[in-house]
Amino acid sequence: MPAAISPAPALNALPSAPGVGYKPQHFSQILTDAAPVKWLEIHAENYMGDGGRPVAQLRHLAELFPISVHGVGLSIGGEAALDTTHLARLQRLLAWLEPSSFSEHLAWSTHEGHFYNDLLPLPYTDATLTRVCDHIDQLQAAIGRPMLLENPSSYLAFAESTWSEPEFLTEISRRTGCGLLLDVNNVFVSANNLGFSPQGYIDDFALERVGEIHLGGHDSDTDDQGRPLLIDSHGCAVVDPVWALLDYTLERAGPKPVLIEWDTDVPDWPLLAAEAERAAFALGHLPAVASEPVVRA
Repeated sequence: MPAAISPAPALNALPSAPGVGYKPQHFSQILTDAAPVKWLEIHAENYMGDGGRPVAQLRHLAELFPISVHGVGLSIGGEAALDTTHLARLQRLLAWLEPSSFSEHLAWSTHEGHFYNDLLPLPYTDATLTRVCDHIDQLQAAIGRPMLLENPSSYLAFAESTWSEPEFLTEISRRTGCGLLLDVNNVFVSANNLGFSPQGYIDDFALERVGEIHLGGHDSDTDDQGRPLLIDSHGCAVVDPVWALLDYTLERAGPKPVLIEWDTDVPDWPLLAAEAERAAFALGHLPAVASEPVVRA
């Protein structure tokens, strides 16, 4: 049974509008003219200290914008128990910041005391399903709110997997009460790398459980056999096919909070704001009545 959690913001606590991943070099420009950006996202691990300029800036921004906190270091899919020290630091951050949303990844990054600076995949089996649910129950009990769990970008598939990724995420959400974060660029990257339909993935996804959508750039490469390989890099503009997949998603899900992620080779504010403006256009040109997603028990 899922662990009991305190009353918390609904999954749509963020506005159904564009947001961007906050970078300190944009602080002054965000205060001067943030349009069309209506909310900001931070990486939790950058703000777990006790003070300093980053925390002071974040406190000021939190008075002006809804904030989403995105974790990258909990290793929810790892075999070991969650790091209680890391969890306690996260709990303190969320307690004083009181963000509109907290999210993490369906991935692992720790093993036998070692931390790997990457988000690594896991097979989708009954055993890993139970482990991930146990970790999410522990996390949600500690932070007193439901989290959002993000779909990964994939470069390989495990032969032992017995669940599809959308089914796996839906079952985690059903068992734990967590919401889902749908990264549309990750869907596009995985679909191209593994040879499935990105639209079919969206059709199978529990869109009614989505509290946030992510968009980002990716790089094109080749694998060891010379076959095309897409890499989720967050270091460039969103490409047109991913924008088209966002349109496809929003037509089925209805308006959602849409984040632009740009974490490496970070551009000047006007270019990032232009990406957010394109997200605003997508949100503003939805059909009058979007298709109702099927609610899964």
